[in-house]
Amino acid sequence: MPEGKIIKALSGFYYVKNEDGELIQCRGRGVFRKNKVTPLVGDNVVYQAENETDGYILEVFDRKNELIRPPIANVDQAILVFSAIKPDFSPLLLDRFLVLVESNDIKPIICISKTDLISEETFKEIEEYAGHYRKVGYQVLLTSTKDMEGLDQLIPLLENQISVFAGQSGVGKSSLLNILRPDLELKTNEISTSLGRGKHTTRHVELIEVGNGLVADTPGFSSLEFLTLELDELSYCFPEIYEVGSNCKFRGCTHISEPKCAVRQAVQDGEIMQFRYDHYVSFHEEIKERKPRY
Repeated sequence: MPEGKIIKALSGFYYVKNEDGELIQCRGRGVFRKNKVTPLVGDNVVYQAENETDGYILEVFDRKNELIRPPIANVDQAILVFSAIKPDFSPLLLDRFLVLVESNDIKPIICISKTDLISEETFKEIEEYAGHYRKVGYQVLLTSTKDMEGLDQLIPLLENQISVFAGQSGVGKSSLLNILRPDLELKTNEISTSLGRGKHTTRHVELIEVGNGLVADTPGFSSLEFLTLELDELSYCFPEIYEVGSNCKFRGCTHISEPKCAVRQAVQDGEIMQFRYDHYVSFHEEIKERKPRY
């Protein structure tokens, strides 16, 4: 049986790209509804088709992850676009996105945009932040769509990957994609009106080819709440805290108030940045206070 990847879902149809690069329009078999499996864009599937418009999806392979917004599976990486100015760079918001991405088992790439609009002094500050995040192990690109700064580094990172662009509105996600794929002509404040969709057409998710990879044409992570993240999972989402945490005296140390905590010691010694630790503590508090959902 032929296999392929769903690259678009619209009005009950799934468009599967097969190994020959052909697009086959498929429906889901009734068995999915019974088993409560909804095929998602990004799924690798087995299908059966007489021709290009009459296919059926027979099987969905296991996913390595799935997002609720956009509804997409098997995402390899999230390009987190944060502007240096208008809106101002926010490490707190960036750390929130990083936790959401890390907790979904997705590799984050930090992309700080609009670097052409800032003073030398602000640029130094941004570079300092970039240095801190690189030290933790994150890839950080400083970009400008005006003078094309950093974009040559971004394109090779998209190759053979399924990527989602995410970040607060107004940071330049669409401007970036417009430069990577000028034929898309995305509205610069609302990416989802791309590909001929008006305001009232059915919203759908599509993977578009950019730089030999696939990019979701809908921004990711519209909900920034930690709805499913458990307290004991939070430290995994701060790589430097997780790494140092193995040296704490007590197993299951929360790094908040326990004695002989290696993490708090590392913050004091300047090995872990104070601002990162402060964000860890505030997210810990937020998850602890979360109302249980039934």
